[in-house]
Amino acid sequence: MFFDRAKIYIKGGDGGNGCVAFRREKYVPEGGPWGGDGGRGGSVILRADEGLRTLIDFRYKRHYKAGRGQHGQGKNMSGAAGADLVLRVPAGTVIRDAGTGELLADLVENGQEVVAARGGRGGRGNTRFVTFENKAPALAEKGEPGEERWLELELKLLADVGLVGFPNAGKSTLLARVSAARPKIASYPFTTLVPNLGVVRLEEGKSFVVADIPGLIEGAHTGAGLGHDFLRHTARTRLLVHVLDTAGTEGRNPVEDFRVTNRELLSYDPALGGRRQIIAANKMDLPGARENLAGIKDVYEGQYEIFPVSAATGKGVDDLLYHVAGCLAELPAVSGVEPEPVAHRLKPRFTISREGEVFLVSGREIERHVAMADLENEESVRRLQWIISRMGIEDALQEAGIKEGDTVKIGKFEFIYIE
Repeated sequence: MFFDRAKIYIKGGDGGNGCVAFRREKYVPEGGPWGGDGGRGGSVILRADEGLRTLIDFRYKRHYKAGRGQHGQGKNMSGAAGADLVLRVPAGTVIRDAGTGELLADLVENGQEVVAARGGRGGRGNTRFVTFENKAPALAEKGEPGEERWLELELKLLADVGLVGFPNAGKSTLLARVSAARPKIASYPFTTLVPNLGVVRLEEGKSFVVADIPGLIEGAHTGAGLGHDFLRHTARTRLLVHVLDTAGTEGRNPVEDFRVTNRELLSYDPALGGRRQIIAANKMDLPGARENLAGIKDVYEGQYEIFPVSAATGKGVDDLLYHVAGCLAELPAVSGVEPEPVAHRLKPRFTISREGEVFLVSGREIERHVAMADLENEESVRRLQWIISRMGIEDALQEAGIKEGDTVKIGKFEFIYIE
């Protein structure tokens, strides 16, 4: 089955907790703190695999989580890092953050990868908190939670040549003629419901990939027919072969069909207007085809190369293929869309807002400190209070009008404000 869209939830592994331990050995009085750090959580990585052609694996399983880091141990032993989780996706997959719509990556080359959710940092053991004032700290950090998000995956097939045209123009028959692909073929419109790929191999050892894009009709760019589902697959092609029903077997006008299909391509993506095109005047073995071919040449000869072919009999197909191979040798390779660079501007360390009677404190730094603090450990709580004060959050809350007994929310945690 062919699936070219998927929505999945991913989460990086949480970091391991730091350890509180003290050295207790014979002949080593007052050995001091000896707790190790927690291991870093694994990350979720998406990697392009040219052997995959569909996103169907993500239809049955939608939640993915990397391994968490192990906790630190005594004797100053650090925990092992969590295992990364690598998800294979077809080459040509566009990855976006489902919540913000931000483009994270466009994987077009085999082996290309992106870290979509980073694992959390491991918490520090009590060995890390030794100071001149406190030589035996009894606190350690919890592991940092891993990043989590929903992703939208969209596959745009990678093919050198795209076969476009109205339904029943003979695109699938042509693909079956020139490659080992065996798409479903029947004499009614919309027989082809999914894109099909085939590899064309020529005598000189040259080869290229052809995609049969399901039939486009007028209004396809607005979603009519199968338009919205499969127009995206034309974006990756370097060359378009426009297959026309030259015989007009369903009473259609091939000249008008060519005009309508090009208008739909241009409306969907203006960049397709500059894509090189070749006209494959198909069904030349049927009555009326020669007369209609003359009309096509009257309008488009000089603008496009026109090749009379019969996909059913194979006549003229070799000439078309060798010309396509020559054109591809002159055209640049397909490249992915680069994510927009993030503006590097100075951001505030934290922000304060109100949601009813609750004061919301936001900021990556303070949210991480709270998430990694052991709130059941008095020494750890005192350290967190000191951090909040040093960052200026307490003063900012007072300026915002906070009163004794009000609720303060930082990340997923809520606190009662006490002066």
